[in-house]
Amino acid sequence: MDLEKFLQNPKTAYLAETYKKLERDETSTQAMIDSDPALADLAHSELESLVLQKNAILAQMEEILQAEEKEEEFPNEIILEVRAGAGGEEASIFAMELAHMYTKYAENNNWSVSKIDESLSAVGGYKEASFEIRGKDVYKLLRFETGVHRVQRIPATEKMGRVHTSTASVAILPVRKKSKFVINPGDLEMEFSRSGGAGGQNVNKVETAVRLIHKPTGIDVRSTSQRSQLKNREMALSILTAKLEMLQQEEEAKKYSANRKDQIGTADRSEKIRTYNVLQDRITDHRIKQSWHNIEKILAGEIDSVIEAMQNYTGEPVEGGDEE
Repeated sequence: MDLEKFLQNPKTAYLAETYKKLERDETSTQAMIDSDPALADLAHSELESLVLQKNAILAQMEEILQAEEKEEEFPNEIILEVRAGAGGEEASIFAMELAHMYTKYAENNNWSVSKIDESLSAVGGYKEASFEIRGKDVYKLLRFETGVHRVQRIPATEKMGRVHTSTASVAILPVRKKSKFVINPGDLEMEFSRSGGAGGQNVNKVETAVRLIHKPTGIDVRSTSQRSQLKNREMALSILTAKLEMLQQEEEAKKYSANRKDQIGTADRSEKIRTYNVLQDRITDHRIKQSWHNIEKILAGEIDSVIEAMQNYTGEPVEGGDEE
């Protein structure tokens, strides 16, 4: 058996060394049996014990690697991005409501939430905002939330009572410990500025905020929440890597989109996935053709029924589309 993969992994290296010691003990015990048959009965008992210990350690190491592989597929850290779309200031308010919905859901699941960056509109909504969320199964549960969300309602500022339609986009970006995407440093442009908002004198006087631009794609990311420029740069690079991985996955998914059901989680940010009709108190997911009521409760973070429906979806392939 090749122990190299276990020796190279910090989580299994100690166990692999123990396994090697047991192998040496096994070899010496077998040699003793060969040289002195009179000790065979006693040595055979020792040999059986060594084999049992080896098998137990091997099973433990395999279990650790399998858990790591599972976490690579469904990492326990994501970047949540919300961005106002069509609808002006009303769209920014909706974007903030969506951000609140997801962060509240995260808190209900005892996940940690930290704001990375935000850009506020004139009415205090989000032009765009990003959050880091860490916790068990966070990506597994939220991976189907990526896409365009639409709200239909009468805004508070609407004097004629007309229904407005506004949109906001959501992106769920998994942060993997072993990224497959390698960024060429020459493709990056980096800018520094002072972080705004709370944070003390250090934040206001030192250029800690970091903006990274990936020149081949034009994708740019910002991190302003950390107190040091180095930490913000690391965070920005982590977000950029996650975005480029998502872009790559989107392009690959479009090549193999025969089965619509299989494509629900492909993270196509341009797809309209859900409508929030406030007047009818109804939320409809267009991919699975299912609706829920009590919008106020759902926007307050109680989205378990929606998340569960997405996880359990096994229906026939359907096309996304507008609500009738």
